[in-house]
Amino acid sequence: MILDPLPPAPLSGSLLAELTALYTSNHEFHTLTGDFPDPHDIRPEQVAAALAQEREHPGTEILLARSFGRLIGIAVTLAHHPDPADPDPWIGLLMVDASLHGQGHGRRLAALVEDRFRAAGRSAVRLAVLANNPKALAFWTALGYQVLDHREDLQHGRPCAVLRKELTAS
Repeated sequence: MILDPLPPAPLSGSLLAELTALYTSNHEFHTLTGDFPDPHDIRPEQVAAALAQEREHPGTEILLARSFGRLIGIAVTLAHHPDPADPDPWIGLLMVDASLHGQGHGRRLAALVEDRFRAAGRSAVRLAVLANNPKALAFWTALGYQVLDHREDLQHGRPCAVLRKELTAS
């Protein structure tokens, strides 16, 4: 698996088509999040707008995961949480093509993101899991993340579990 930053240019063409297919494949997740009006009909312009909104936050990095030339996942990371009392970087989104779930791609993508934070000298990472997403909670806890708190997310006020993992030397 290769992890590369999303190019800075506006999204269009084949890359936007690949990203739209990735988002569309995860309609179950998007049904839980409510991020798209119709999770079974996610449009390229909606994906482009969602990613442009992510890019607006300082310290955000959007990473594309490819395997054998195919886009198989995306990770959105945040170098610093808006709360200055929170010292850890965050994983805002980690999504793998739904047709590939259960094959270890999510674990590998999470490990690559953790390695990037380790290389940057970070000692831990946090993320939030929607309370209505027990599959995601099971995934992250299986990777060693521990629940720290339960609170609403900053953007939409949805109930979440906040998880944290210490990043020890690999």
